[in-house]
This record gives sequence, structure tokens and C-alpha cells, in this order.
Amino acid sequence: MTTLTAPAPQVHRPAVPGPSLARLTGVELRKLIDTRAGRWLLITIGLVAAAIVTVQLFVLEDAEQTFTAFFAPSLFPTGLLLPVLGILSITGEWSQRTALTTFALVPRRERVVTAKLAAVVLAALASVLVSLAVAALGTLAARATGGAGGWTFDWHLLPYAAVFQVANVLMGAGFGLLLLNTPLAIVTYLLLPTVWSILSAMVSALHRPAQWLDTSVTMAPLLGPQVSAGQWGRLAVSLLVWMVVPLVAGLARTLRREVS
Repeated sequence: MTTLTAPAPQVHRPAVPGPSLARLTGVELRKLIDTRAGRWLLITIGLVAAAIVTVQLFVLEDAEQTFTAFFAPSLFPTGLLLPVLGILSITGEWSQRTALTTFALVPRRERVVTAKLAAVVLAALASVLVSLAVAALGTLAARATGGAGGWTFDWHLLPYAAVFQVANVLMGAGFGLLLLNTPLAIVTYLLLPTVWSILSAMVSALHRPAQWLDTSVTMAPLLGPQVSAGQWGRLAVSLLVWMVVPLVAGLARTLRREVS
């Protein structure tokens, strides 16, 4: 006797939409604060900016203690630390072995990487606001101690400062994506530009290429009075080499790397 079994009814389950890019970015911003290294790095950035302004109160002449004079120098130490933040945001998934969980929850890795980059860009822009706040406090302190305390501000410095800090943090993120190892990425990021700067200073044949490829040279005008068209062009070339190429190559590697 043959028994016929009715086919099981197919249940059509509605597709569950993945988390939005804004939500992923919020998660990555929270990760920057939740980890001990990221939290202390952010605290250090604020403390260093405050320390620079404090030193200026004792070093600058009274007439030179203005808002602009306090704002611009505070960007340099912050710009040195932000790339490390960019590296940590990328390599933390691999060093802490959370990449498997992250990419299982969000299989489209490019969305995770985009959220990480958006998070560090927002952190870089926030650092500019911190520099503004510290400069304001320095100006108030200068007025209280007999300094000029002038509030005049070259407003073109604000977008220049944003470009300066965003470029720095994205360069670090690019090295993090390319190497996916925290110590190696930090050492490589700090070593390669330094070696290039030393070689370009020692070898006369490298003087002219350094004007286009040395970021310490091409990014310096961003904190000056104005940036000419030629300086923007040299900055674009240097960022193409030190930021765009590592980001693109690193993204390709991250998308293909097996997670164990």
C-alpha cells in the first residue's frame, strides 16, 4: 500500500531589512568610546589641545594672545593622534576577534567599512569643535590675565581645519584597512612618511617630488592664510597616494579576507 504525503506548505517569510547606515555609524561611534584604547585616545586628544593653549598663555606676547593664535596650533597635535584613532577603529575588529560576529550580523562588509569611515570622519570634525572650544577658553584666560584676548577669527581656517583633520584620520584608516593589524599599521603609518620626508630632505633629486608627495609639506598651507590653486593640486596628489590608494586597496583586501 502506497502512502501519499502532501508537500509541506511553503512559508514566505518577509525579508528583514538590515540596519541602516546611520545606525551602523552610531554603533561604530559607540565602539570608539567603549574600548579602553579609543576612550583614552579621545581623552588624550582633548588634553593635548588644552595643554598647547596653556603653554601659549605663558609663551606668547600679550598682543599675540588671540583666538586665531590659540586655535591653529591646537590642530597639529590633534592631527598626529587622529590617524591612530582611524587605525584602531578598523583593526579593532581583527585584533579583538570580533570580525566574525560583526560580519555575520552585517554580511555586506562594505557597509561596515563605510560606517567605520563615517564614524572617524565625525570624530575628526568633532575634534575641530574641541579646538574651537579650547581656543575660546584660552582667549578668556588671556583677557583675564592681561593678554590681548582678541576674538578676531579668520573664518576660512574652519573649513581648512576640517579638511586637515579629516584627511589625517582617513589616512590612518587607510593604513588600518590595508594592513589589518594594529601595531603594524601604526608603525607603518608613522614610519613611511617620516622616512620619505628625511630622504626628500637629503636627496636633491627628491626635492621637487616631495612638493607633491610629502603630506607634511602639502598639508601645511591648510593652516596658513590662504590656499592657492596650485597648493590644492599638490595636496590632492599627495592625498591620492597616501589616503585614496590605501583606502581602495585596503577595502579590496577586507572584502576578500577570510574571517577565522
